[in-house]
Amino acid sequence: MPKLFDIKFPGECKTLPEGFWSAIDVWIKKPHVVNKRLCGVKETESKDVDGEDVRLLLDDDPVSELSRDVLFFLTREASPAQTHEKDKPWSSTVRTFIPKVNSYGANLHKEVVLRDFSRQQVTFLPLEEDAGGRVSLKKGNIYQIQLHNQDCEEWSLELHILSPDAWFSDGVAYPRLPWLSSDLLPKLVRWATECKSSEFKSTLSLLPVEKYSLMYQQLKDKYKAMVKVWPEVTDPEKFVYEDVAIATYLLVLWAEERAEKGLTARQSFVDLGCGNGLLVHILTNEGHPGKGIDVRRRKIWDMYDPQTQLEEKAITPSESFLFPGADWLIGNHSDELTPWIPVIAARSSYSCRYFVLPCCFFDFFGKYQRRQCKKSQYKEYIDFITEVSRVSGFNTEEDCLRIPSTKRVCLVGKSRNYQLPDEAEAEQRRAHYIQSRQTTSGVAAQGSGIRNDGGCCHGNADSSRTPGSDWGAGFQPREKVEVVRNCAALPRDFVDGVVLQVANVLLGMTEDDGGGSSSDWNQGGSLSVREVGRAVGAANPAAPEEGVWRPSDAAQEQPSSVQSGGREGVYKGLAGRDVLQGRRQEEACCSRRPENSPLLVSRPPPSGLPPAGRTLCLRPRTG
Repeated sequence: MPKLFDIKFPGECKTLPEGFWSAIDVWIKKPHVVNKRLCGVKETESKDVDGEDVRLLLDDDPVSELSRDVLFFLTREASPAQTHEKDKPWSSTVRTFIPKVNSYGANLHKEVVLRDFSRQQVTFLPLEEDAGGRVSLKKGNIYQIQLHNQDCEEWSLELHILSPDAWFSDGVAYPRLPWLSSDLLPKLVRWATECKSSEFKSTLSLLPVEKYSLMYQQLKDKYKAMVKVWPEVTDPEKFVYEDVAIATYLLVLWAEERAEKGLTARQSFVDLGCGNGLLVHILTNEGHPGKGIDVRRRKIWDMYDPQTQLEEKAITPSESFLFPGADWLIGNHSDELTPWIPVIAARSSYSCRYFVLPCCFFDFFGKYQRRQCKKSQYKEYIDFITEVSRVSGFNTEEDCLRIPSTKRVCLVGKSRNYQLPDEAEAEQRRAHYIQSRQTTSGVAAQGSGIRNDGGCCHGNADSSRTPGSDWGAGFQPREKVEVVRNCAALPRDFVDGVVLQVANVLLGMTEDDGGGSSSDWNQGGSLSVREVGRAVGAANPAAPEEGVWRPSDAAQEQPSSVQSGGREGVYKGLAGRDVLQGRRQEEACCSRRPENSPLLVSRPPPSGLPPAGRTLCLRPRTG
């Protein structure tokens, strides 16, 4: 039973052996993290087993050569006494592989995973099950990963193969042997060394992964043409496939809900802050009635068929924006509406549910203010929305989507934590909580307009929340016209001229005693942002035309900060002169620099560059 490969752990690794089992759990439960051709696995039949149970799993004669080889592989380097120390020496789990693209037909590819905690090893026995239920063992693909300890200090990870010459690889359920040694083992070592536990649940914990995988492939093939005709400036592949994944999640979630409750009608929905509307389009095409609402119309809206209902409207939390006829409310990166969605769902009807995928951090009446330093800001915000959901009356579930985004955690409210007759009391809790957040946010608390007589149950005509009640007073919806906050809208020659002026001022701050040569290094000087504004303003004394911004305005209008777009200039020799050509590095977001933060300029000596390629860089000094 040869050892195919081993890799040593870093010296003084303090996370072993616990970190080893933590890393192995990732490979067992989430192999798709490493093997990108898998969507996941389905685990079943977890139990403790002994040698006789292993023989039954192999469905083999106890005295056959196969049983002897496998049992010897499991108990190698162990004395008979060690083998029988425990009645059930192995912890067994059966996992079924779920490939991203099903190339196996009706056949199922499974593995019996045997954990041996005393020997610090885990063995994988691959099985194939055909459509008739017949199971066969692939002896050539049996392998084992073992944690080996030398001299109580040095640790290594070893890969053993029962029959390396008979190894079969298809790149999906059966990876190549070099891949196991070059990709899998180094990742296991890193995971075991770091031994980090995630703040969130594993992906798709609320859904059957096999159903998700099948539907995702179907929808991906169905809507992939949207990538080629995408009219927006955003990345088409990211947004199309992200919305396909979110739609897949909701469709499977809703299908499971119908099966659980015995429903036949498909759930209706309203997507609040629907953006490009693609999620609404997919859900509608798949048979779910609904609509999307957003403050700003997008170009792509004109490409959808008439059955995709999209409304251009600013949403303000109030009685005017309740949806008693909707089964589900959706908040997909809904920004300032995110904390309101559980509240709106709770007040729309007792049966209304919600799905929200938080992104930007907003409170009820402005930006969310961080309060804890022991959590990441993202985790703290997810906990805040979970608290809002609980106070709103929902049993809240958390899950993690498989989308190309760092903000992948969603919250689902499918049921209430109170009974319908207790609606009045639940409403009082909501109103009190929102008022407390108004005070925290510095917004004057408004009267909730909620009576204490118990007449505010959903569907009750005597409800004191009359249409138009402004229980969202203080909420600021986003502007209909998106404001450009960087220098993208300024004329290019104007930007180049400003950069050249600032560069000349900074380079001119270094005194020249006349004894240096033209090739000497000129380190330049430094100026605060206010001084830069004054210098440029002095170089352009003429008043600009009305409505035209000039750099000196930055010092007058925003003395405390300036927005930087990461601009870089390049000197090139042309007709005996150095002409500055501005080259901007486009950034997704502008960063702010304090007023007195100096701006540095440096020019590398020309000896290291061609004569026509001197480089000038303008950047904020960080040191």
